[in-house]
Amino acid sequence: MGKRFAEMLPEHEAFIRKQHIFFVGTAPLSGEGHVNLSPKGYDSLRILSKNRVAYLDLTGSGNETSAHLKENGRITLMFCAFEGPPNILRLYGAGTVALPGTPEWDELSPLFSLLPGARQIVSVDVHLVQTSCGFAVPFMSFEKERDTLERWAVQKGEEGLDQYWREKNRVSLDGLPTPLGQRLT
Repeated sequence: MGKRFAEMLPEHEAFIRKQHIFFVGTAPLSGEGHVNLSPKGYDSLRILSKNRVAYLDLTGSGNETSAHLKENGRITLMFCAFEGPPNILRLYGAGTVALPGTPEWDELSPLFSLLPGARQIVSVDVHLVQTSCGFAVPFMSFEKERDTLERWAVQKGEEGLDQYWREKNRVSLDGLPTPLGQRLT
């Protein structure tokens, strides 16, 4: 059943690279705040070392992950096997956000195909890797990536995206500021 590791092993890295989707979980410090869980797709994740990953974060209707990371840094990434042998893999860590125009962005952005609507890169220092059985995860087949977000971002253009971020991505549901929101002020 479940096992814990101090770092990603080669078989963990291989499993992660096969996945078409992963999930990101964060939460504010306040017990009254909203826990956030976001699906992430595309070829947006990079394994940087046995204890570090990063993913390209695209524009969304909110920016909860960024606000939570600014407040407390806690983050969990989860990968599930929807094909093949059952497995769930979680990466527990401390995350930071790199915005365009920062040294961190300049370091990480060349690792990605920068898709339209890219707003930040989330980097995670992993302190615990956990696997679990995944026996109840259903089988599902990957058909293709959606292109809706890319088309929307291209239609918005740079000025339209900046305006959207000002309206929708400056603070979390709980009113916590985001790094992107601070850049836009």
